[in-house]
Amino acid sequence: MAARKKTSRTKKKPAPKRRSSASRGPSRAPARAPARTSAATPAPKSARHAPPPLRPWQEKALERLESAQAPDFLAVATPGAGKTTFALTAIRRAVDAKRARRVVVVVPTQHLKAQWAEAADAFGLGLEPAWSDAGGTLPDDAHGVVVTYQQLGTSWKALRGIARGGFVVLDEIHHAGESKAWGEGVRRAFELAAFRVGLSGTPFRSDANPIPFVRYEAEEATPDFEYGYGDALADGGVVRPVFFPRVNGLMEWTAPDGTHAAHTFDDALDAAASGQRLRTALALEGEWLPAVLARAHGELEEMRKLDPRAGGMVIAIDQDHARGIARLLRERFGVIAAVATSDDPTASQRIARFASGTSTWIVAVRMVSEGVDIPRLRVGVYATTTATELFFRQAVGRFVRFTPASAGDAEQRAVVLIPDDPRLRTFASRVQEQRRHALHRVREEGVRGGLDLEAPFTPGREPGAPQLSLFAPISAVALDEHGNPLVAATAPVVAVRSANDAALAADDAGSEAEAGDTAPPLSRRERKQKLRERNAERARTLARLKGLTHGEVNAELNRRSGIRRVDEATEAQLAKRLEAADAWIRKGR
Repeated sequence: MAARKKTSRTKKKPAPKRRSSASRGPSRAPARAPARTSAATPAPKSARHAPPPLRPWQEKALERLESAQAPDFLAVATPGAGKTTFALTAIRRAVDAKRARRVVVVVPTQHLKAQWAEAADAFGLGLEPAWSDAGGTLPDDAHGVVVTYQQLGTSWKALRGIARGGFVVLDEIHHAGESKAWGEGVRRAFELAAFRVGLSGTPFRSDANPIPFVRYEAEEATPDFEYGYGDALADGGVVRPVFFPRVNGLMEWTAPDGTHAAHTFDDALDAAASGQRLRTALALEGEWLPAVLARAHGELEEMRKLDPRAGGMVIAIDQDHARGIARLLRERFGVIAAVATSDDPTASQRIARFASGTSTWIVAVRMVSEGVDIPRLRVGVYATTTATELFFRQAVGRFVRFTPASAGDAEQRAVVLIPDDPRLRTFASRVQEQRRHALHRVREEGVRGGLDLEAPFTPGREPGAPQLSLFAPISAVALDEHGNPLVAATAPVVAVRSANDAALAADDAGSEAEAGDTAPPLSRRERKQKLRERNAERARTLARLKGLTHGEVNAELNRRSGIRRVDEATEAQLAKRLEAADAWIRKGR
């Protein structure tokens, strides 16, 4: 690989000399670095937003990237710190300096494809989130594509051509090790890239599937730049302090072998029984979950007195569980919650609508565990049986992003209620330790709303997967710090439903909220998507009016507008094709 890179450099002018950085593993020939500029290139006037100013850590990370001797760079930065801005600034500089031909960004979920494309628009970068290897070449007005790790298994050959000599960003790069096919796709697709930048919100291990282009020491990924939660808290104005009220309970269930079990979270259990206890606590039929939801909703209502846009999120086990939680919120507390599940094709739109709105709650499964940007989240309920530290930190990362403070709410603390499970105690304590150190406090306030925020704990061992073949929860009652039952109050729906909740309910029923005169301009991606939709609508109309097949209509419209395929067309070409369709409808063939 080193020889290939040396050969490719002999065909171009050598890069200017840069100072060397400390050796990081095997010696490699210097890679071409992005040109240094004082700030990200300003966005064009048509962009929805201007690029955000760089934070000190981003400036340092860019300096480290530009002086690196290897083409691979791993940046680990706490969620909410601005990894996307760091990466897009690096891409913009490389594109401006003509050191990268094309751009490929790889993300874990479909929703993040659109989110990256929107963010890139502010930097004047056109990234196509709807690209597929069957779509042919890229439009002339696109700098590159955004794809998921899942796409790499079948599309690596096409991406290899796009990424050759280009700039590749692997967002939440630890996902490349979840499947051998994904990791192999990453290696094959991007081994010819000029720059490969990996991003992650938390350190990760190799496990059984080491990730290509990542350097490991003692099976731990070694970042080239790291910016932790404690660093961000100490800097101020980057992330919020997060508190973790832990809720105990008395759970009863029938074990897989038919025996009866009854335990609190204080009892020491083996791996299987620990998993059954947690699943029982989170069961929709019990009273533990409604009681915790009541406490969380009360906390959120208090926060909304100072920050009217504050929102809450419940992280559920699966799709059925998420819908059941939404039903509990509606029936018990009169709250209309947004629900985002992977089987819903409108999930990304629901998340985006919630992020930009003012309604109270969203219930989701894994699709909002990482990367998804909802800065107004202030209260969370960890109601999932996924009990790994990586997932826990990713979930907590949804609540830490700092926003301009509302009047009287400069602290901007966030609260994530968790079951008092020994594993979750351990994970929360590590985040709490960073928070205590960063805020220079010996002791936090302690108790708020009847729940202990900083109780001592005894770490439990990591359990394996619970056996659930004959498992059946019987009951679950939440307990306060004194061992007394917590009761979830029930309120009339009409009495507590807010205007925002009613608006969300109307929106879910199919109506659209008025955008108003202050609505921001559409991004390039949104404009092109609307043009594609209008072109498809005109094609259907023409097929019906002219008695032609859709293929015949589309072929004729492509001929009249001088394009080969709709997905290869630029924005101007799509507009020209629409005009051709309208002229055909008016004048006939």
